[in-house]
Amino acid sequence: MQPFLGMLLAAALIGAAPAPRTDIAVRILPPPVAPGENVAPFVKVTAPTIVLRHVRVIDGTGARPLEDRTVIIESGKIKAVSGPNARLPNGATVLDMTGKTVIPGIVGMHNHMYYIARPGLDAAGHSDEPSPLVPQMTFSAPRLYLAAGVTTMRTTGSVEPYTDLNVKAQIDAGMLAGPHMDVTGPYLEGPNSPFIQMHQIKDADEARRMVAFWADQGVTSFKAYMNITRAQLKAAIDEAHRRGIKVTGHLCSVSYPEAAALGIDNLEHGFWANTQNDPGKAPDRCPSTGGGPTLTGMDADGSQARALIKQLVDARVAITSTLPVFEPSSPAYRPLSAQVLEALSPQARADYLTLRSLAAAMPPQRAAARARLWANELKLERAFVAAGGLLIAGPDPTGAGNVLPGFGDQRAIELLVEAGFTPLEAIRIGTLNGATYLGLADRIGSIAPGKNADLVVVSGDPSRRIADIENVEIVFKDGVGYDSRALLASVKGRYGQY
Repeated sequence: MQPFLGMLLAAALIGAAPAPRTDIAVRILPPPVAPGENVAPFVKVTAPTIVLRHVRVIDGTGARPLEDRTVIIESGKIKAVSGPNARLPNGATVLDMTGKTVIPGIVGMHNHMYYIARPGLDAAGHSDEPSPLVPQMTFSAPRLYLAAGVTTMRTTGSVEPYTDLNVKAQIDAGMLAGPHMDVTGPYLEGPNSPFIQMHQIKDADEARRMVAFWADQGVTSFKAYMNITRAQLKAAIDEAHRRGIKVTGHLCSVSYPEAAALGIDNLEHGFWANTQNDPGKAPDRCPSTGGGPTLTGMDADGSQARALIKQLVDARVAITSTLPVFEPSSPAYRPLSAQVLEALSPQARADYLTLRSLAAAMPPQRAAARARLWANELKLERAFVAAGGLLIAGPDPTGAGNVLPGFGDQRAIELLVEAGFTPLEAIRIGTLNGATYLGLADRIGSIAPGKNADLVVVSGDPSRRIADIENVEIVFKDGVGYDSRALLASVKGRYGQY
């Protein structure tokens, strides 16, 4: 498999996070609207006032759970979080939540609206086409996100940006079911891109003009990609910041220290994509090694890692953990459950099973090398948080079916626990930290009076067993309760097609 496909494939946490550079909240969260006729079949509960009684509250701040609480939702907002004997408003719809937990809506920070197809994939995992294709999952992806508890998401790179903007507009208007969307513009990609559908920027001025054009179209963030040059990245960052928009990056040609010095706001894939120590790394060139040697050789307790992390924290650069897309490197890799497989189209399922069988037959030496990468990544993410860095999370749901929208967001939080964070810390990373980065922490990301009623009701107690985060029953977005099972049933066998 080519390197770029492989890339695709804590007291500090509770303390004050670095202040975001910009605030784009007004453009992400519109006023709530009533669900339209196409959305109504997925609504489980809607009323002017809703009461969740006898529910366990994990508020998203990292604080201990509150047992047997009464949560009052009124006009799309959290009205109160009170004790079990709280006085209930007249005419309220009351739901008995005994044995259930409510957490904040997940804020997915590396999500996509597409699937990477591999035309002509054979039994050996080879394609007869020179470039993978990226078909849009216009209808299945938003429902999968919402069903899993994702109430706000960043697309983190768009291949069909007009489609994403239109989907956002229809969700905001109540015409489609899905989360609030921070729509990222087209990938800011330089020369020699492996993706035939991506525009390749020629120079710094074109990078600036591309950012300006898509900002005018309504996108609210940008993502730099693997082959962008330093001059192009600098021009893009400056223009985006001039417009109050942030820039993230899945980099390769530009190293992490270089990107931090240029003013980037966020770096994707944890420390997996840093190429600063790759042998033969040339300026503005993506090495074929794609960051593997740098990650393998960077001791989380060593001076070089400490210097890099300090530079990132001082520059207020957030790091996005995307552990699900790299989980096949883990010795404890968990194959997809039957529920997740049901969402895949027949071709996507076949691709997944083919690549899964190839991974199972991997030579021991290769498997051991990948396991070292995985272990180092987990250590570096913990070290970044311990140093005061803002860690956010997302799954990177792309290709071969091993990471799906929504399911992958849940898995991202579970894998943070495998990395050594407590369940409560992991939930904060997947909720409040993402809201903080987006400049929305005053409205979403935690459970408190006055905030938007973006909530997830699960069966069980994720503070003790993080896997209970998968047991979603109701997802509230702007105070409307959506039926997770109905949303999943509507996309059964569709992801990978449309």
